[in-house]
Amino acid sequence: MPAQPTAAPTHKPDAGEAPFAANAIRLSPREWLVVLAIVAPLMGLVPILWERAETFAPGDNCRIPFELSSDYWVFTRMARRAAARDQTLLLGDSVFWGRYVTRDRTLAAQLNRLCGKARFANLGVNGMHPAALAGLLEHYGKAIARRRVLLHFNLLWMSSERHDLRQKKEFRFNHPALVPQFVPHIPCYRASCADRIGLVIERNLPFAAWTRHLRVACFAETDVPTWTLDHPYANPLRQISLAVPAAAPRPLDDQRPWTARGIARQNFPWVPLDSSLQWRLLHRCIATLQRRGNRVFVLVGPFNEHLLAPSSLAAYRDRKRRVVAWLQQHNIPHLAPPPLPSRLYADASHPVAEGYVALARQLLHDDAFARFTGDRARVTAPRPR
Repeated sequence: MPAQPTAAPTHKPDAGEAPFAANAIRLSPREWLVVLAIVAPLMGLVPILWERAETFAPGDNCRIPFELSSDYWVFTRMARRAAARDQTLLLGDSVFWGRYVTRDRTLAAQLNRLCGKARFANLGVNGMHPAALAGLLEHYGKAIARRRVLLHFNLLWMSSERHDLRQKKEFRFNHPALVPQFVPHIPCYRASCADRIGLVIERNLPFAAWTRHLRVACFAETDVPTWTLDHPYANPLRQISLAVPAAAPRPLDDQRPWTARGIARQNFPWVPLDSSLQWRLLHRCIATLQRRGNRVFVLVGPFNEHLLAPSSLAAYRDRKRRVVAWLQQHNIPHLAPPPLPSRLYADASHPVAEGYVALARQLLHDDAFARFTGDRARVTAPRPR
């Protein structure tokens, strides 16, 4: 007789064993609690230990390197350092940062030079519009408390629906990680709900801020897997350094006056002040600073009025007048200086180096600014005419 096939042995699962289960390790709720008890302290300690080990010596008249504009970990350290030195902190966009000048010719640097000592710190960030600045102060600027803050308001951010972030069509804008993720609604911002929740978590979790620091400072703003795909033969560990990267040498933007660069006169479609998102979030910036006991002085402009077409100039002046009226109504010290001479502007809002000198003189000779700083700074330059 032909041999009968032998039946395959059957396996009966033990009690509590799930049939067809994956081969991955399964943890019980108690084991998950043990893992959490180990991992959570490590996630809290790593950023603290890294900050102590990382070399950070920016020096006088320093500013955040252009390449680290989205590294809010570095901003936190810069703010903490300046606050500890009891300096007046300059907060704003690339007008304060100094787009067309080196770091020793920015507004903060010129103020320090005219005063004869380092009394002002440049915390300007490239592209930092009010909607982003509100988030930067709320989540990364907590060291800015009980200090003097010179806050810049650049009306360029109200010059169109696109600048004001009210445009309905999606487009990429600066610092989306800092803007309100849910309220108020930003029409042009179309991030997924998961991405928005991830950014909210990042703002409130130091470990997440530290990982962003590594991505920006060491991996060109990409994550490690993406970086390794772009650099398949490089060792990612060699990218990590226990030092905040210095500003990379880069050619300055064209420093000639706007007229020499061929920039035409502009007819900006200014948004109404009452419906401006950027204006509303500037209020939030001021409220956050005041809630933390800071003394706030607002510098309005000076915008390049020479560049505006007549109808656009009239609309701009109306909004500037209403901004000043609001500041007066709320007893916020401020300066809204007249425009600088045309030759001192590189574009619509950025001065050239000589323009920063003129603006620094205007500030230091202003009575309200003198009261804000506590004493009239010793100025070696003549009063501006």
